[in-house]
Amino acid sequence: MHTRLKHVIMYQGDNMNEYNRMIQGKLYTPNDKTLHEKHNRSRTLQHDFNNKAPLDFEGRRKAMESLIGRYPKSATIEPPFHCDYGENIVVGEHFYANVGCTFLDVGFITIGDNVMIGPSTQLYTASHPIDQWARRQYEYAKPITIGNDVWIGGNVTINPGVTIGDNTIIGSGAVVVKDVPSGVIAAGNPCKVIREITKDDQRYWQELVNAREEPADPVKTK
Repeated sequence: MHTRLKHVIMYQGDNMNEYNRMIQGKLYTPNDKTLHEKHNRSRTLQHDFNNKAPLDFEGRRKAMESLIGRYPKSATIEPPFHCDYGENIVVGEHFYANVGCTFLDVGFITIGDNVMIGPSTQLYTASHPIDQWARRQYEYAKPITIGNDVWIGGNVTINPGVTIGDNTIIGSGAVVVKDVPSGVIAAGNPCKVIREITKDDQRYWQELVNAREEPADPVKTK
């Protein structure tokens, strides 16, 4: 676990308060003073980040480093960006998220190295009870984990509890409700595996890079 995230949990102490219940996936009530304070801090930092001058790259970086649990210098998130708490998000080296993404980090969101996320993509760890009475009072969360070398297209929705394996591509507009294995192309609503990524793909793209030719359909090309 990253040091800062470990500190976030330890800061709450040993008592099963609402933050600990939330981050452990238990039922919790969002009407809690500590959660409100954390949420308000996050809103302030998001406003700062989203309203920087277009070329104030350093200012945006400092705001994001204060907001996100782990934000390497090689990472880039384009504004506007929205989240719940920010501190429950960890991104790896050379991470890139295009404009308009929303990460609801009621649970942990862990993203590996060399991950690209298209515009208007949504990561939702937050969930609600089916029973209407319970839903009026309680929420719960399931973490999202994305491996290394993953490309997620624009306008994708990733639902609570999903894990996406390494070197996988998620097509634009997909709604991901179940885990997706490593080394595949997946798309659709609900998201399903279309095919595996093979050594033929590697050979094809190596030849294409050398020749600088126009790529064919990446889903069909093998």
